[in-house]
Amino acid sequence: MSGESAELDTVDALVQLSFLVQGVLTDVAAAYDVSLVQLRLFGILRDRTPGMLELATHLGLDKSSMTGLVTRAEKRGLVQRRPSPHDGRGVLVSLTPEGHRITDLGAAEITRRVTALCADLTPAEAADLRGLASRIIAAAPRR
Repeated sequence: MSGESAELDTVDALVQLSFLVQGVLTDVAAAYDVSLVQLRLFGILRDRTPGMLELATHLGLDKSSMTGLVTRAEKRGLVQRRPSPHDGRGVLVSLTPEGHRITDLGAAEITRRVTALCADLTPAEAADLRGLASRIIAAAPRR
């Protein structure tokens, strides 16, 4: 290809962009021997210590799937569970130091690779993209 491309319609553009970003996420997850959903879990845990129900809601998982996901990450020493101080039956999940290390390295790689996808955008185009993406995300129905 000569570097020129026909303009895509909105659906094709968003779907193909999604595929590009999902490819980056899949590659980074594989590099750290974690699943894509574990990568998403670590992203949620970067700056908070939610309960299992909150995690399940964020990830769109049922209780048993959430328990299995956390158990697998816990066995690898990447997350830890502890009792909730506010709910005697609740369990909070947080990253371990190793989980933080992998999360930080993975986030840096994702940032590098997604930034490279946008390298040909002008600063104004990048700002427009951020604004439009933010509006789409804000308006999207939650699961």
